[in-house]
Amino acid sequence: MMITNTQQFFWSTIQKNLIIFILLLLFASCAKKEALTAASFKTNSGWGYTIVYKEKILIKQSIIPVVSNAKSFETESDALKVAALVKQKLKQNLSPTVTKNELILLKIKL
Repeated sequence: MMITNTQQFFWSTIQKNLIIFILLLLFASCAKKEALTAASFKTNSGWGYTIVYKEKILIKQSIIPVVSNAKSFETESDALKVAALVKQKLKQNLSPTVTKNELILLKIKL
């Protein structure tokens, strides 16, 4: 009788641990790693951004696009706002070009 109770306890513990392990594996496999990432970098006169896909730089923007004079973003926040917009466009399979109107809507200092 004692062996049966020990075996039941042993098998029930293994079953519980196995279920927890399977659930953890399912959760880990469902957690999707972001393929596109955006990061800021310091330039001589301000800030720029990069868009990276699977560890390869797709876009390295050190100046504000569509502005006649070549100047960097004044703040890191401005660079990251535009990077987020470009990243969103790329995810939607749209052209990553940024218009002056979009910069104004994002309140980027021109």
